[in-house]
Amino acid sequence: MAMVDEPLYPIAVLIDELKNEDIQLRLNSIRRLSTIARALGEERTRKELIPFLSENNDDEDEVLLAMAEELGVFIPYVGGVEHAHVLLPPLETLSTVEETCVRDKAVESLCRIGAQMKENDIVDYFIAVVKRLAAGEWFTARVSSCGLFHIAYPSATDPLKTELRTIYGQLCQDDMPMVRRAAASNLGKFAATVEQSHLKTEIMSIFDDLTQDDQDSVRLLAVEGCAALGKLLEPQDCVAHILPVIVNFSQDKSWRVRYMVANQLYELCEAVGPEPTRADLVPAYVRLLRDNEAEVRIAAAGKVTKFCRILSPQLAIQHILPCVKELSSDSSQHVRSALASVIMGMAPVLGKDATIEQLLPIFLSLLKDEFPDVRLNIISKLDQVNQVIGIDLLSQSLLPAIVELAEDRHWRVRLAIIEYIPLLASQLGVGFFDDKLGALCMQWLEDKVFSIREAAANNLKRLAEEFGPEWAMQHIIPQVLEKINNPHYLYRMTILQAISLLAPVMGAEITCQKLLPVVINSSKDRVPNIKFNVAKVLQSLVPILDQSVAEKTVKPCLVELSEDPDVDVRYYANQALQACDQIMMSS
Repeated sequence: MAMVDEPLYPIAVLIDELKNEDIQLRLNSIRRLSTIARALGEERTRKELIPFLSENNDDEDEVLLAMAEELGVFIPYVGGVEHAHVLLPPLETLSTVEETCVRDKAVESLCRIGAQMKENDIVDYFIAVVKRLAAGEWFTARVSSCGLFHIAYPSATDPLKTELRTIYGQLCQDDMPMVRRAAASNLGKFAATVEQSHLKTEIMSIFDDLTQDDQDSVRLLAVEGCAALGKLLEPQDCVAHILPVIVNFSQDKSWRVRYMVANQLYELCEAVGPEPTRADLVPAYVRLLRDNEAEVRIAAAGKVTKFCRILSPQLAIQHILPCVKELSSDSSQHVRSALASVIMGMAPVLGKDATIEQLLPIFLSLLKDEFPDVRLNIISKLDQVNQVIGIDLLSQSLLPAIVELAEDRHWRVRLAIIEYIPLLASQLGVGFFDDKLGALCMQWLEDKVFSIREAAANNLKRLAEEFGPEWAMQHIIPQVLEKINNPHYLYRMTILQAISLLAPVMGAEITCQKLLPVVINSSKDRVPNIKFNVAKVLQSLVPILDQSVAEKTVKPCLVELSEDPDVDVRYYANQALQACDQIMMSS
């Protein structure tokens, strides 16, 4: 419906709806605020609608959340940027409610409005809101104020800036941990707007207080501040102020703080630069890799490749590799899994010799891990190692393990191996593939799990594309066609699926001579599921075959199936016949 045709709701109706007991009605009327504002015009919106919303003390968080969101985009309806300040009172009220998501949305809307306000309006109105919230009796107001300083500060006069910095310092020492948490998490944003001279003095002393807070939930947010402040400071100041904090945090008594350091370590390294990283952060990282809490080791193990990229190969081999060896036999399967997902990326960093000597034994032990996720993570990244050590060594050392995994009891591991086979085949070359992996590919066609059989059929198609139809004619087609006589109908169905996938790769001649007779023969099968799959396969083969073959061989078979006693067989046969006719007519 066009906006013009929308009913112009008078304010009285809105007031009634906003006081209605039905929450849905109240929500709908809040979401229609922009329509109502257009109907009232800018002046009445400022004088009637906004004051009414300021007084509206709805107790449903959903309604308040919708209001906080709507008011954030309300500047055009109150007469543009000059009048934006009228939106501050209702949002200030919303910033003090108990529900966190409402407060967060109100702060987001205040920031959006503040970013568009004129400088003198920010000084006159916005900073007053920030100061009132920061001095609020209830902690919720003080929490909300922390997210507004970075908008207020750049436009403030010098005396006001000093006052704002002092207030922020007080918030960082508030009695309530929730307020200190909010101050810690917003410190980076606020610091980005503060002048360099004050940054080194006041902001850094505020930061020091937060890093020594007795609540671990505040300290772990200060870890994020390390990276943010590090990017703002000069390199030498960063080394002097931030580096000791990171080193201390890496030995913090709370595992949550150590976990945060492990998670953020790469960003922290970028902040302090390569030299201090090598001297001071390598020992800290080694400590985290050997932490007594599994969660910390998981976070640290997941960053091992990124961290090694910053170091020289010698340092990585000397300090990090011994820890990696320990982690590869860690008591926690999740630590080993995190390591397995990134360890392959270390091969290009360490170079060929170190990979062969040091990393290969670790890969092999992880490939034989009892936990399937660990094995999966290694398999999926094997190509990164191949680029470094070359195919000969890969085939000697890792291939026996791959062959073993091809018969893994966890079907997801078998599936990962199958999906990796075409890549492995293209790297190994045809001769090697025939010797070692050819038999495996056939074996999977008779797996107990359908997903494996399906992937095996797709795998054969990809191999035929890789090595060409002539190779496939010798090495794939005879073995596949042999299996059509399997006593179990599910395996016969897999062969039909493989035929339909291979036919487009093999071309019309081979399909006609070798594949089609097998499919036609299967139409006499006693299992209806096989027969309707025959109809589907024949439908897929028609575009590949010559028209005369389709007329003489395919259509009679489909006509016969369309008279089958089974309803599903008849349905698919008729569908295939219709498709045949359409293809023939169009050709």
